[in-house]
Amino acid sequence: MSVGRKLEGRRIAVLAADGFEKVELTVPVAALRATGAAVEIVSLRSGRIRGMNLHEPAARVPVDRTLAEASPDAYDALLIPGGFINPDLLRQSEAARQFAHRFDAARKPIATIGQGPSLLASAGLTQGRTMTSWPGIRDDLVNAGATWLDRDVVRDGNWVTSRGPQDIAPFCKAIVESFAGDAREPVSEGTEVASAPQRSAPPKLVVAAMQWLPRPSLRTAAVMAVLLALFAMRSRRKRLAAA
Repeated sequence: MSVGRKLEGRRIAVLAADGFEKVELTVPVAALRATGAAVEIVSLRSGRIRGMNLHEPAARVPVDRTLAEASPDAYDALLIPGGFINPDLLRQSEAARQFAHRFDAARKPIATIGQGPSLLASAGLTQGRTMTSWPGIRDDLVNAGATWLDRDVVRDGNWVTSRGPQDIAPFCKAIVESFAGDAREPVSEGTEVASAPQRSAPPKLVVAAMQWLPRPSLRTAAVMAVLLALFAMRSRRKRLAAA
């Protein structure tokens, strides 16, 4: 097998929901497919899920299987992208937590970036692990028993974690190696590793990007108003039915 096709024959599940950070899904998926892997998007619902660039809507991607249709036994590795919305939806799903849990129980490779590791915390898998993530969830992971390092990539056994889009190039290299079965020792093996301290300020790039994002269009505002009205009507009907 050539170096360029080192994942030939491997099946990779990408667990994602609406609100995934676009670059954290599309770039790793492209890297995996370029090295021969068969990649499927697994999600909470069927259809097409919405990507995001920070808080700005981005392109959708088609879902190959819902969690109800997918079995971890059918895949060799798991990729969990981040984003501000996607991990929050996934970590509230019992099916998503169990999906991740079964990969880890089988010691299959798991790679996650940005806020994606919050799913692993909610699945009860982070105790004693060494990892990184988007700095904003550092405390969540430490409180869930992990050692958190402020590095571009951390490999601990069958896990690969990265902080966010700024680390996408080394993350892609690391996941191809991990999914191909290239062994790495846990970073904590034989050494005492303490969690890196909290950041003193959020990333300047994100703060600046949010400041200069365009105002919502009239169309977006109208859609949001309709959705809020429908939600209010549904809530009122439930209250009346319960009365």
